[in-house]
Amino acid sequence: MLNRRHIRVKVMQSIYAMHQHQGESLDKEEKFLFQSIDNMHDLYLLILSAFIEIREKELEYLELASKKHLATKEERNPSKKFTENRVLKLLSNSNSLIDAIDSRSITNWKRNDDIILFLLEAIKASSLYLEYMSSPENSFNEDKDFIADLFTEVIAPNEKLYDYLEEHKLTWLDDLPSVNTLILKQLKKFRATDDDFLISKLYKDIDDKEYVKSLFRKTILNETELSKEYLDKTPNWDSDRIAEIDTIILKMAICELLKFPSIPVKVTINEYLEIAKEYSTPKSSIFINGILDNLIKEFEKDNRLNKAGRGLL
Repeated sequence: MLNRRHIRVKVMQSIYAMHQHQGESLDKEEKFLFQSIDNMHDLYLLILSAFIEIREKELEYLELASKKHLATKEERNPSKKFTENRVLKLLSNSNSLIDAIDSRSITNWKRNDDIILFLLEAIKASSLYLEYMSSPENSFNEDKDFIADLFTEVIAPNEKLYDYLEEHKLTWLDDLPSVNTLILKQLKKFRATDDDFLISKLYKDIDDKEYVKSLFRKTILNETELSKEYLDKTPNWDSDRIAEIDTIILKMAICELLKFPSIPVKVTINEYLEIAKEYSTPKSSIFINGILDNLIKEFEKDNRLNKAGRGLL
């Protein structure tokens, strides 16, 4: 779930927060860093749990409607195509998903069922829903495509859901695109033979988790040394005029170049330039690229780029 760029962004944000909260200990800030990453997995489980709750709310509605004193023929004998959707049922009956949701105490929708009701209303008002319910087809592929399209066009872009997530945890807004992309991929990969839902791991492997800690600590503990590498490379810039995010990005990039022998130079450059484009000023990526380009030439000349393996320069 968590790719290296997202790790870099999380570390950058934590270093920035540490600068703002001067006096906070390294251990405390590191704890918050890992907590923010854990929160990303909670977001993933929260979005998945919304599918379960939406189905539950519709089941409740159909049950209550059928028991009305003056229930219509349609209410007494409603179409259950939506609640019997095979993908929704697979998610609802997934022991691994239910266990993961319970273990992380994901109860947001139980306490805020108005969001689920709003989503259900938006779903039932959509053309996707109307076409699906009126279609005579009854196949697993139809069910899967419908849920994938519903997620893409109705659920994921829903403003009410977005506002709730923003209010609940601000860091989730950075995580949401990655989480939504992952969930959509998983929805599209469902097969008729699946009998459970495979929960995505937070980290690809133990190396990625170690990378979080190493990048954070090595950058923080060597900030003075790292800043000296670029300060004399900016003759036209007063150090006070360089955006703080830019200085953090530069330090992290230089740290990777000098202290992470397994990461290719090109990967480091490309990753931090993309981060600068998204999180800093419009001209930051050009500024950072110029400095790093000069530094790499200098590091190569002085044999300071000790990259291990072929093709890493």
